[in-house]
Amino acid sequence: MYEIIVSVEGMACGMCESHVNDAVRKAFPQVKKVTSSHGKGTTTILSEENLDHAALFAAIDATGYKATAIASRPFERRSLFGGKRQ
Repeated sequence: MYEIIVSVEGMACGMCESHVNDAVRKAFPQVKKVTSSHGKGTTTILSEENLDHAALFAAIDATGYKATAIASRPFERRSLFGGKRQ
């Protein structure tokens, strides 16, 4: 599982977050979870596989918002008490 965090400029409200989330889901149907925060200026994606960064930038930029940076790292789910989930 991968956690991909994209810096996004131009989001100003919850509807903006929804537009970005929908664009990511449409471009990458394999993603497990997408959340955006206009306050933080980020979109966080959980996916079984790493995503093509250029295609991700293009999908977000096509909505009228601007993807400016991306970070990707392996993600392990943790149980309620801090151990790895089985």
